[in-house]
Amino acid sequence: MYSHHHSDEPHGCSHGGRRFMRAMFRGRYGQGGGRMFGQGALRLVILRLIADQPRHGYELIKEIENRLGGAYSPSPGVIYPTLTLLEEQDLIRLAPTGGDTAEESGKKRYAITEAGQRYLAENESEVGAIFARMAEAGAGGAAGRVQLFRAMHNLRTALRLRLARERLSEEELRRIVGILDEAAQTIERT
Repeated sequence: MYSHHHSDEPHGCSHGGRRFMRAMFRGRYGQGGGRMFGQGALRLVILRLIADQPRHGYELIKEIENRLGGAYSPSPGVIYPTLTLLEEQDLIRLAPTGGDTAEESGKKRYAITEAGQRYLAENESEVGAIFARMAEAGAGGAAGRVQLFRAMHNLRTALRLRLARERLSEEELRRIVGILDEAAQTIERT
């Protein structure tokens, strides 16, 4: 059985990407604790996506990832316990598919209940704000910055490996320092 501990840690990113996404959502959007979504926000996101159309867990993971421009993909260990919680709260239910239930066909596809619709309506302003943040993050800023942090990490790793390989000659050291200084100046002018 799944526990009801819900960590919204961004598992689908590289280490640099995770740090960026935590900083972006914590610093820019007021979310703390290094989590992609604040307390209860992931439940609202999942509920809203299911209200749009019945979905199963994998579809929810992919939809959230797409809306965030690939910068974050919630793990199954976050999505499935949240679905279980929403079902226990009677906010979603298994959706029938044809003559079989979704569970009988092998994938649990969920639909929103009347209680779920009311809950969404009661939290409409918060849901709107969450989806606005997701749209902003998915518009390219977040995904582009994840790539920037990846490139920075690659540079740091290349330097560390080169320095560990053998002692640099004075000429090699001057060339590397020159490359780094030139890159810094180019970035400042950009």
